[in-house]
Amino acid sequence: MAIITIDKASLAFGHYTLLDKVSFGIEKGDKIGLIGRNGAGKSSLLKALANTIKLDDGQIYYTEGTKVVYVPQEPILDPKHTIFNEVFSGLGEVRQLLSDYYEILDKMATDYTDDLLDSLNDLQEKLEHANAFASKNLIDKVLTDLGLDGHQSVGELSGGVKKKVAIARALVAEPDVLLLDEPTNHLDITATLWLEKVVNDFNGTIVLITHDRTFLDKTVNKIVELDRGRLNVYPGSFAKYQEYKALQLADEAKINHEFDKFLAQEEVWIRKGIEARRTRNEGRVRRLEQLRVDRAARRDRVGKVNFQVDRGSLSGKIVAELENVNISFDNRDIVKNFTTTVMRGDKIGLIGPNGIGKSTLLKIILGEQDPDNGTTKLGTKVEIAYFDQFREQLDEEATIAEVVSQGQDFIEVNGRKIHVATYLEDFLFAPARFRSQVKSLSGGERNRLLLARLFSRPANVLVLDEPTNDLDIETLELLEDLLINYTGTVFLVSHDRTFLDNVVTQSYVFLGDGKILELAGGYSDWLDYKARIVPPPTTTVANTKQPQIIKKTRAKLSFKEKTELEGLPKILELLEEEQVMLQQTLADVNLYKTNPEKAIQYQTRLAQIDEELLVQLARWEELEGN
Repeated sequence: MAIITIDKASLAFGHYTLLDKVSFGIEKGDKIGLIGRNGAGKSSLLKALANTIKLDDGQIYYTEGTKVVYVPQEPILDPKHTIFNEVFSGLGEVRQLLSDYYEILDKMATDYTDDLLDSLNDLQEKLEHANAFASKNLIDKVLTDLGLDGHQSVGELSGGVKKKVAIARALVAEPDVLLLDEPTNHLDITATLWLEKVVNDFNGTIVLITHDRTFLDKTVNKIVELDRGRLNVYPGSFAKYQEYKALQLADEAKINHEFDKFLAQEEVWIRKGIEARRTRNEGRVRRLEQLRVDRAARRDRVGKVNFQVDRGSLSGKIVAELENVNISFDNRDIVKNFTTTVMRGDKIGLIGPNGIGKSTLLKIILGEQDPDNGTTKLGTKVEIAYFDQFREQLDEEATIAEVVSQGQDFIEVNGRKIHVATYLEDFLFAPARFRSQVKSLSGGERNRLLLARLFSRPANVLVLDEPTNDLDIETLELLEDLLINYTGTVFLVSHDRTFLDNVVTQSYVFLGDGKILELAGGYSDWLDYKARIVPPPTTTVANTKQPQIIKKTRAKLSFKEKTELEGLPKILELLEEEQVMLQQTLADVNLYKTNPEKAIQYQTRLAQIDEELLVQLARWEELEGN
């Protein structure tokens, strides 16, 4: 049974239709991923469901008693509130009852009267009826689960923590339907994993907008795509949607091709028929007119973003070298004894929670900041293009055209002159919008514009700090293709797990306390590595006499154990030699292009050597202890 029914909903922004007589039912227990291109109207639909904007036409019906809570893309919080008070505000009317209750308790501590006691009893009945004390306990639980300090001021929080507070405020309201607009934006991977659990554990209905493909696959049971004013429903995960969508687009292209072919034939018949017979078949003319109307009404799928990047000249083979680099801040190690060599063509992902030091390390590598100690060296002919997650490079008052053109009609990309208008159209900016100011753009449009500016300048090193925020899924996939085929060097800071897996060849994983692990592969490879090095928890057994006690009673090693101990140094030496050889081989970026299967084999063997070294070293320590 549908708890929300959308009936013939229409909504337009200027002359652009967002919803075109849409009808759709949201069932109890649905976990819906609402997807579509930037500007398609996803946020507008969510606002209409939350009743914060009105439809131009049509109705939205709610089952009686349905409670809907909406968390916008940029939640509005009171900076003067503590986190507890902000989350507390999600209780609505119950909040006032609890406030009055605790206020009377405070008064009774110093001025006990029968009137206050009567008021307290009256409030207690209302609170019990509203189950308010359970709500108070729920706040405490949510704050604990999120690791939030209820006493901290909202005004001091980062964007990611503010998003967590807004979601916590929504959860304590215990809604039947939860509407989330881009909930993963500004969240690091740890917080995103927490949000996955929240969505999966939520007993009600959820409609969420996100471009995080891994998040969609792990949380939703239905994909609803807003495409050219229509809602298309696909049961199952995002991966299933991709299969259905590919088939649907192929069928649509075939139908449109046949329609256009038939229309062209009819146009020829009209022209030639009049010349030959001087008379018209009025029925056929009317059919042609209707075809023309249908063709004009058919809203073709908007073209794709056409990303190109000017690679500039080749950098030196070595882009940067760091040796025993250290940097600390407020007595906290940010980078500790880190040594690495960045080669031309490396695509490096920086993985770790917000605030751990990823941006600091980038500044050190690129020569923008000196370490406390250690040596750094930037390679030759390095030309850097920087994508800033806060988009501070964009002048709010400048027009779209001014951001890219710098007063010129043409720009040069890879030795080819392109008119600014053509270049902007490649990034899906219509000519009518070229004079629009930056401040009028949505988040996704700003990201596209910043990418357009970035890629119009020669660069052999790309530094991308959260480039995926606000980009729709199709644009994300196109950006992935560009970076995979890019011959320069890439540094990528992202919390999009799929994007990391699809782009990077190696990762710097920030473990905390300044420790950084250099690892081949992306986020999934880090998870595999972590699973191998962290042993499963052991079960406690009743017999507490473990091998350690037995070892103490042994007087000496057996002949076999002595032989094993004598052979261990040679085994370790051979393993280390093989390890060095594999590391040197994998450092050649051409290996990943010419023989990726062999590269994967080498990576697997390298991981096995790491494990074997740990086992052999542990055995050496055990034998020498006897």
